[in-house]
Amino acid sequence: MNSPEWVAGARERVSQVMRLVAKARSWAESTIFWRVWERMLENEFIDRGVALAAKAFVSFFPAVIVVAAFAPPTIRAAIAGTIAARSGLSGAGLETFRSAFATASSIRRATGVLGLVFTVYYINSFTSALQRAYIRAWRRPPSSLVYGYALGATWLVGILAYFILIGGMRAAFGRGPGLVLFAVLALAAAIGLWWVTPWVMLGRQVRLRVLLPTGVLTGLGMTVYGVTSSLWMPITLSQNQQQFGFFGVALAMVTWLSGAAFIIVASACAAPVLTEDRGVLGRLVRGSDPAVLVPGAVPSLGAPLRAPTLSNAIGIGPEAGTEPGPAPAAGPSPEVQAAPAAGPSPEVQAAPADVPADGAAPAAEAEPPPGPGPSPAAERPPEAEPALGAESQPGS
Repeated sequence: MNSPEWVAGARERVSQVMRLVAKARSWAESTIFWRVWERMLENEFIDRGVALAAKAFVSFFPAVIVVAAFAPPTIRAAIAGTIAARSGLSGAGLETFRSAFATASSIRRATGVLGLVFTVYYINSFTSALQRAYIRAWRRPPSSLVYGYALGATWLVGILAYFILIGGMRAAFGRGPGLVLFAVLALAAAIGLWWVTPWVMLGRQVRLRVLLPTGVLTGLGMTVYGVTSSLWMPITLSQNQQQFGFFGVALAMVTWLSGAAFIIVASACAAPVLTEDRGVLGRLVRGSDPAVLVPGAVPSLGAPLRAPTLSNAIGIGPEAGTEPGPAPAAGPSPEVQAAPAAGPSPEVQAAPADVPADGAAPAAEAEPPPGPGPSPAAERPPEAEPALGAESQPGS
């Protein structure tokens, strides 16, 4: 029974739509944006971003407050002003934030020198999460634990120097005609910070030139994010503070840190894709030297054996969070390799040919061991057969 015409027409239109969708998907998969998206899925960008934001709130900010408490008042004010301006704090939330830096004497008495030393280990919790984001994005093997602690202290000094520099430039050029100069210098400083950061996090084993896209993308993204934060952050902070009180300020800061963490993770995933590109972008990033790693660096890990899915973004997909191993070498299976070769047993091979075993027949009369191949009797040269019709003579 034939289908009605409208059913056949509907099927034809559905098939046309499916073909168009397949063509659009095929075109999208050939673009660099799709490769960046796959790298983000491979690195579980949502899970990494949330973890990085949480570590920044519970370990990075307390460490900055403790270190700033031991700094001179002008430096402490520059650090607090930079963080407040970048996060778009204002109003009562800004006063609550400043109060954490205003009680420097109380923090010094409660912390002491020993607490300041432990701050270095405390900041390592955040820098370890940041380092894992870059290691996974560039498919690099993990570094040693000792290097991680030294990395945390080094990066803390660098980020505090950045805060002090931005605070000083804002005080000098942040008003009037110098605002444009301040914006340019602040953008250059942000690009420089996020250019050197992955270089240090990756153990200086990746060429500094190929890490420039990471600095440009992260620095530009963080600058735009900081400027636009003044549009929505005060509203979010005011609503959260009215509903939750002091805890609302913390929720607003976690929200802002989550957005900043996603910018860092996305930029970290985009940079290696640009570097590995075989077109004009890849040649522009790599320059005249096609190598990505410095001479003598440990080779990078291979690509995953399966395409990442959307569930990998939150760390629950199949094989999520595992590094791909090297492909198995071609050759026979272990069972075939373990099977003994056909032939006489090791005991027979070890026995001397001219010394027979006790109770055994001489070597010349011993039965051949079972196995493939002709028997020794069959290997003897054949004797000449008598002519047809001839009688054999006795004794012959």
